[in-house]
Amino acid sequence: MISRPKSYLFTLLLTAGLGYPAVAQDVPEGLQEDQCVVCHTDLEALPENFVFDNVHMRPRMSCAGCHGGDRTTDDEEIAHAGDFVGVPTAEAIPSFCGSCHSDINYMRQFQPSASTDQVSQYFTSAHGQALRQGDENVATCISCHTSHATLPASDGRSSVHPFNVPDMCNGCHGDAALMAEYGFRTNQYGDFVESVHGTALLERQDIGAPACNDCHGNHGAMPPGIQSIENVCGMCHVNNAEFFESTPMAVAFAEEGLHACEECHGIHDVAKTFDDMVGVGDESVCTMCHDEGDRGYEVADSIHAQLVMLKSVQDSAQVLLERVQNIGMDDVEISYSLRDANESLIQARTAVHSFEPEKTGELTDKGVESARAAMAMANEEIEGFRFRRFGFGIATLFITVLTVALFFKIREIESSRAS
Repeated sequence: MISRPKSYLFTLLLTAGLGYPAVAQDVPEGLQEDQCVVCHTDLEALPENFVFDNVHMRPRMSCAGCHGGDRTTDDEEIAHAGDFVGVPTAEAIPSFCGSCHSDINYMRQFQPSASTDQVSQYFTSAHGQALRQGDENVATCISCHTSHATLPASDGRSSVHPFNVPDMCNGCHGDAALMAEYGFRTNQYGDFVESVHGTALLERQDIGAPACNDCHGNHGAMPPGIQSIENVCGMCHVNNAEFFESTPMAVAFAEEGLHACEECHGIHDVAKTFDDMVGVGDESVCTMCHDEGDRGYEVADSIHAQLVMLKSVQDSAQVLLERVQNIGMDDVEISYSLRDANESLIQARTAVHSFEPEKTGELTDKGVESARAAMAMANEEIEGFRFRRFGFGIATLFITVLTVALFFKIREIESSRAS
């Protein structure tokens, strides 16, 4: 129970006698009749990290909407009687939040399209299953959404905004002492930050890049299993997953208990891909399984050679394009042709997951053709520039000679008139 100081009671009586409500001046409009808010604000007894613009601080909801009690009275004992709940236990939190969020009729008042299966999803998660077994150290609703600073995921201040999710998850999964109880490692966040996904999300602020929940789930968070890794990655990398699924490699991976995409690209430390990942060189991932002399080794070498050929021709065409642009000649058709070559390269890199040189070769051949067409057009423009420059030089020389001749002719005429 909160013990109010005598000065507060005196102020309350005084303002009541004068006909003025005992309202804290920084309480937002609309909540100034809510005595839970008024009292806790006036006594500076608001919960830690409390923000007034959290989603629950609205009329007819606010404190009593979650904790119960009577918001209309300034009498502490009456306000905290009846259905009042103080701080719920960890075990009670899902049903505490679910009393509203699992009620579709109630939630329709605020968001007609709102999902109301969060609690049922939660108990399918690793967190929820552990909580039911009596482990109160696991994450509950407030571990992720906070208790009194609950903001929409679209709000940059929200703990569940995409840019903040990795750090929020790391609050527990980066705690070495806590994770030691479960035998879990704690380097996921560090790996993610350095990965291609982490760089895109946290450095480039790309909202489309995945955070932890995009792969592990939200309320039903679980580590992806062997059979689901490919589907999880395929949510974004659709074509790659479709190519892989149709190959004998997918069957072999499943039989061996291998995690599809993860085996070549990693888990949280997914690095930016590059052409030398394919092939038989020092940086190849293919040679982790394939040795010289087997079919897979030959396929990897062949596909790598196709990619290298296209990239080489494309680079040569790019150099010529830049030269055309520098001399101010027409580069439109060259640029279009070079874009076609680049598109073929992108498609070929995706088709690598088919593990069929015939498919990748069809795309790289098309790209080489486009790149060479660009080179031919660029050389024409460069030759045209040379011809024009030569013509301009001849014209300049002719005009110069004519000017000099005219100058001497004028001198001759002037001299003749003078004599």
